[in-house]
Amino acid sequence: MSTVAYLVIALLVIVVLALLIPVGFLVWLYIKDDRQKQHAILRNFPVLGNVRYMTEKIGPELRQYLFNNDNEGKPFSRKEYQDVVKAGKYKQRLIGFGSDRDFQAEGFYIRNTLFPKLRDELKVDNTDKIKTKAYKIDKDGLFTRKEHHEEQLVDPYFLRDEDAVVLGENRCREPFKVKGLVGQSAMSFGALGENAITALSKGLGLAKGTWMNTGEGGLSDHHLAGNPDIIMQIGPDLFGVRKPSGEFSWEEFKKKSEMDQVKAFELKLAQGAKTRGGHVEGSKVTEEIAKIRLVEPGKTINSPNRFYEFDNPDSMFDFIEKLRDVGGKPVGMKIVVGDLDALENMVSTMKETGKGPDFITVDGGEGGTGATFQELADGVGLPIQAALPVVDEILKKYEVRDRVKVIASGKLITPDKIAIALAMGADLVNIARGFMISVGCIMAQVCHTNECPVGVATTDKKLQEGLIVEEKHYRVANYVISLREGLFNLAAAAGLDSPTKFERKHIVHKDDLGRVSPVEDLIHAAKRAQLQKH
Repeated sequence: MSTVAYLVIALLVIVVLALLIPVGFLVWLYIKDDRQKQHAILRNFPVLGNVRYMTEKIGPELRQYLFNNDNEGKPFSRKEYQDVVKAGKYKQRLIGFGSDRDFQAEGFYIRNTLFPKLRDELKVDNTDKIKTKAYKIDKDGLFTRKEHHEEQLVDPYFLRDEDAVVLGENRCREPFKVKGLVGQSAMSFGALGENAITALSKGLGLAKGTWMNTGEGGLSDHHLAGNPDIIMQIGPDLFGVRKPSGEFSWEEFKKKSEMDQVKAFELKLAQGAKTRGGHVEGSKVTEEIAKIRLVEPGKTINSPNRFYEFDNPDSMFDFIEKLRDVGGKPVGMKIVVGDLDALENMVSTMKETGKGPDFITVDGGEGGTGATFQELADGVGLPIQAALPVVDEILKKYEVRDRVKVIASGKLITPDKIAIALAMGADLVNIARGFMISVGCIMAQVCHTNECPVGVATTDKKLQEGLIVEEKHYRVANYVISLREGLFNLAAAAGLDSPTKFERKHIVHKDDLGRVSPVEDLIHAAKRAQLQKH
């Protein structure tokens, strides 16, 4: 047989296989789906039904990248995501042509003045420059994108010493002085991988004037890697400060308090998206994580949703007082505002006893988490813009506001949102997901699966290889410095020489009909509604 004949036969075989394999697959799919009893749509439409499930599977990606406009998408829109990425990667916040904000929708606005502050009138400390790196775009074509890293010497936008926020002032041996208004919210090692935690630590350490909250998972070497200021969070399961039996260990607590990098402690009563105890599968409790948390490796952890050490304001304040006395450092608490009567009772106890926290972190119901139940994330806790004025008002009512600093948390990822929170009563602002985006998070929303595709919210060694610490930590530094610069820009527009001077009078609320209301009117309306309720 000739070579040509062999080629013809081979070609025919390939053609037949090319036809038979897809047809065979469809026949197999038809029979399989027709016989199964789990899915009605597959039983009635054995082949087309699979198209429906495939489309549903890739629906989130299609919406995020193709079908949602820049202002749509939850928990953050594409625009909000890009705002963070640009600030971190390029240290750039300039836009052209106009804003993408929907000005017809209701929302808060900062009141600008006719005579803003000049740059040389701002009370900013730019004495010590920061050496960072940012990307510069060389070419941005349809199929090619070329950019390079450049070293930059940038202004840090610190507060001046007289405007710095001090936690525990006149109340503990070692108060914590902060020269920037923005820090990293609680994120535990284990929820985030070691590369992400290390990049965050090094970036925050480079930026200075900020802080890193450890989350309830304990203090790890990865948190300490960049020498940032640390707020160590203590949750109900007492990770890192517990005895083998699960009781609080004053010995372990004293060890942590003697560390120079640890500047304060925070008792976590609740967080916005997870007003419950935490859950960690035994497979994720590695030898390293077990050592940090002081638990058994390989054993599933179901944390309680409340501390066993106290169950009322009096006993909680006694515990806080002892923590402050033993550790010598500020002690705060993290809460979610819901029961206003309980909140007022707690603050009145602060007034009566002279005891209480040095700071209160108010986490809005829109806050994020590595894992929680849908009903808790969607239904429990007031959002931050409703909760903040309530806490501020009650603290002022009982004349304890001067000794308690308020830290706000809840999707406050851009300078304008931070400024509005400051005006509503916050002294400082915590950010978690904004910092996650700065180290590479693409909002895949699989944090609870340990399968984060960019190596942020995972302990999988292979997936973490994609996150390069030495590259990403510059983005963290650029992001927080950009936020501080943006706050000074907004303060100048409002006629203020420092963002620490934002007050309620500097913002207004516009409803969807165009009516403008001072924030005070909204608060008074809420008060009247509360009185009518009682």
